[in-house]
Amino acid sequence: MTLGTKMIREDKTARELFEAVMANPARNKFGFGEKLAIVNVDVQQAYTRLDLFKTAYETDPRQIEHINTISRLARAKGMPVIWSRVAYKNDAGDAGVWGTRTDTPDSLQNIKYGSARHAYDPRCEIDANDLTYTKRMPSAFFETPLASYLRWHKVDTVVVTGGSTSGCVRATAVDSLSYGFRTIVPIETCADKHESYHFANLTDLQLKYADVEPVQAVIDWLEAR
Repeated sequence: MTLGTKMIREDKTARELFEAVMANPARNKFGFGEKLAIVNVDVQQAYTRLDLFKTAYETDPRQIEHINTISRLARAKGMPVIWSRVAYKNDAGDAGVWGTRTDTPDSLQNIKYGSARHAYDPRCEIDANDLTYTKRMPSAFFETPLASYLRWHKVDTVVVTGGSTSGCVRATAVDSLSYGFRTIVPIETCADKHESYHFANLTDLQLKYADVEPVQAVIDWLEAR
């Protein structure tokens, strides 16, 4: 008798699989704790400005509007807001193996400090007291001040936004759970280059690492505090 599962194959799109998972009312949630932080991952021009860069992408056209809304609400409740972005020094010597696959003007390793690709999208409403920093690897936690900053502010819940869903958002959400934080990923605040990548990774996050929720769930929780 086989108790485990052989790999399932079915003719459903990633979006259809995501919708089926989200429609399961029996799925337990990690839930919100007592204090959250908004961690906005790589909302920078290299990935958000379709009018400027080939590396940019858009999923929900209101993504940054939603990010600004929940960030503003969190600030008003005395909860931290954090913005990460990625860039490297001129010789890309700090990009590590992640920067070795390609070396073109559009390559990751050629997002340079102080460049237009490094700049946050001007639509982002960044407050002077928000934590901002540049990272080198996918996760906003890896070799950054984020974990200690959250601990100091007694945060127990991390809301992860930004891009890409399948890359830096996913890596940040997995690390968030690994550090012991309840983790929330608001659907409308994340973006990726392809619908399949986006929904496949939201599905996996929901099943394993985070609560994938409509952004309104975060708004409602903050407004009720």
